[in-house]
Amino acid sequence: MMAQYQSMRKSLPADMILFYRLGDFYEMFFEDAKAASPIMNVALTKRGGTPMCGVPYHAAQGYIARLLKAGKRVAIAEQTSEAVAGKLVSREIARILTPGSIDDIALLDDQRPNYLAAVCRHGKSAGLACVDHTTGEFTIAEFADIGQLEDELARISPSELLIPDHQTAEFGKLVNCLVYEGYTFLPEHASQLLKEQFNVHSLDGFGCAALHAASGAGGAILHYLIHQLRRPCGHLHPPRVRESADHVLIDASSQRNLDLVDSRSGKAHTLLGVLDRTATPMGARLLRDWILHPLRDLTALTARQDLIASFLAEPYLLSKCREALKGIRDIERTTSRLSQGSGNARDLQSLGVSISHIPALKEDLSSLPAASSLQPHLCSRLHTFHELTEMLAQALTDEPPAHLRDGGVIRDGWSPELDELRNASRGGKDWIARLQEDERKRTGIDSLKIKFNNVFGYFIEITTTHLAKVPDDYTRKQTMSNAERYITPALKEMENKVLGAEERSKQLEAELFAQLRTQVITHLPTLQETAAAVAEIDVLCALAEVAQYHRHCRPVLNQEKGFFVTNGRHPVLEQTLTDVKFVPNDTELDPETARLQILTGPNMAGKSTYIRQIALIAVMAQIGAFVPAEAATIGLVDRIFCRVGASDDLSRGQSTFMVEMSETALILNHATDKSLVILDEIGRGTATFDGLSIAWAVAEHLHDQIGCRTLFATHYHELTDLSNTKAAVANYNVAVREWNEEIIFLHKILPGAADKSYGIQVARLAGLPKPVVERAKSILSHLELHSVKPEAKKQGPKAKNTDQPSLPKPNPPQMDLFADF
Repeated sequence: MMAQYQSMRKSLPADMILFYRLGDFYEMFFEDAKAASPIMNVALTKRGGTPMCGVPYHAAQGYIARLLKAGKRVAIAEQTSEAVAGKLVSREIARILTPGSIDDIALLDDQRPNYLAAVCRHGKSAGLACVDHTTGEFTIAEFADIGQLEDELARISPSELLIPDHQTAEFGKLVNCLVYEGYTFLPEHASQLLKEQFNVHSLDGFGCAALHAASGAGGAILHYLIHQLRRPCGHLHPPRVRESADHVLIDASSQRNLDLVDSRSGKAHTLLGVLDRTATPMGARLLRDWILHPLRDLTALTARQDLIASFLAEPYLLSKCREALKGIRDIERTTSRLSQGSGNARDLQSLGVSISHIPALKEDLSSLPAASSLQPHLCSRLHTFHELTEMLAQALTDEPPAHLRDGGVIRDGWSPELDELRNASRGGKDWIARLQEDERKRTGIDSLKIKFNNVFGYFIEITTTHLAKVPDDYTRKQTMSNAERYITPALKEMENKVLGAEERSKQLEAELFAQLRTQVITHLPTLQETAAAVAEIDVLCALAEVAQYHRHCRPVLNQEKGFFVTNGRHPVLEQTLTDVKFVPNDTELDPETARLQILTGPNMAGKSTYIRQIALIAVMAQIGAFVPAEAATIGLVDRIFCRVGASDDLSRGQSTFMVEMSETALILNHATDKSLVILDEIGRGTATFDGLSIAWAVAEHLHDQIGCRTLFATHYHELTDLSNTKAAVANYNVAVREWNEEIIFLHKILPGAADKSYGIQVARLAGLPKPVVERAKSILSHLELHSVKPEAKKQGPKAKNTDQPSLPKPNPPQMDLFADF
């Protein structure tokens, strides 16, 4: 047995853990046991000096989930023959599970994809390929620099990432990376594998023939799935190229700052959380993808808006579509499991229930007024499967078991041969029940029982107190502590009939189930197309319902550079705030007069909320959703940058200020005149004059050189002087009111600069001791008295529009300010 184990173990990579079936347990030996036992929290033992640990086979799923969550890969070796005394049981590796290729739906989050990704460099391009093996999704992309690749990896969050063994210096620090054979990434080898997989002579039809880096990554993923993980890949879609120019690019930092799909406060506090009213897992996954990859195609966005408007105009049809969607389960992942041979009877039943709701959904969608070009397109992709639905309903029982070996999968009446075997088995069991009653009467032993176990089959059990009454025709089979077990020729004859019928019926059920599964797989392409259409309809219905409940408006989208919102609201906070009412605000980013807005005001007044609000409205508009406002006219953006707050990055040895400057550099080097830039407190991580100078220079560069729409929140009041020298700079402030030395935050954005920062009042609200607050007031009065000349106070800030941009004049050194103390 150990020789068999060692042979099997040598065929696997060293970092893979082998679950070796031994009876009712999965056992691990040697290094596998040492690595797995602490993760699974099971005891590590020794037998004959061999380290080992094991888990019950019926509870293995939970232990495997722990290993996969820890990034381990698991190979499952199953017994393929019955245990016979004196003979070695045959075993084979039945499946290999890795974090990026999990096929068990119970181990997955059904609302997010599970990506296996691969990256490589070819020439000057970095290639990326992503496969969700549970749905068949296959996308590839190329990037000009490693930064864009890392941003995309942050968006898709792959569970497993393959990198070539000869490029570990460049990609080895990426998260969840696994070094794989470099030759599989070579364009020639990878392209040939892709062409063989999808049965084509050229990759031109997929648009990736010239994308050598992306094709290399795609071929490596296929090689990994087919040759190392031994997975069937017939259900994979042909690779779809994800073009950067088609989507709004949101870097990793901006994605985190905007809380698009993840937040430390939980999903409810993300944009995905407040928009996700989807009814199906496919819809939830698609909405996530839309939010992370907003569109720049005005035609496609208008088509989405038109269909949402149609749903809002026909609320009855919207509710009917929603009702039909609620009956549809995860068609994508179910068909994927069935196509790989791992699906069970419950998967078939789930599919049958799901496709039974498609005709109603198609009819309701077709009944909408034809206001959107998207409507007929979606209807054409919704296929009805009347024969398949009827076949599955007639063939499967109402509640099939999870395991085929348990029997009871096929409904009575579907197969005459199966019905005959079942009747024989049931008749035999009835005969045995009658035999028990007859033997009790014949022997006078009321406690006589006929039982069954896997070792002896059927037997008669009599307690020791009645042994004197045992008939002579009983043959003793086993002696127990308080009973004797007997058999009779008639009982053994009927046992053979019953057990033979049961075994044959289970074999026949397995054959019938395989036939049903084969029938389903013949519809695989149309099932996948239907699932994709259902997902899109689900997302659009969800967005319509959100717009209906929260009074969202349809934004006017164009290719211009304006951004105008009337009474806009933060889409997340307006739904999560419970104790106060959200205050709406107008936004006017006019390209001629207010392209760059300087926003001043005290902490806690709502500056960060307001500027994030604008970015989230832009994201919503460019996924085709309605937006939280009374009216909006939005020029499409190509990139969204959001630099809000900062913290140090200990893993890279970077201080808070360094992180801040790195993010700012990314913006200045990649923003265009079509971008939307959100900046909060640039320069605050260093000395006052340094920070002010950097903030001033950044603002000037965004205005003069890039010309993008910018919201710049700051405590450097000197920056408001830019509006005197720059044509498209406008000052705004967050309104506050003072009352009895207290401040009241009004959360309203008004034109003009703030008169002061109210920092000491905010410190008092935060709970600073009263002596500290009073001392701060005294120091502030002294600083204000000595840092600004009296005549300057009267005249106000001025700047000259000369060839050399004017800069704020430095205040006297801080040591001089404290000279009188």
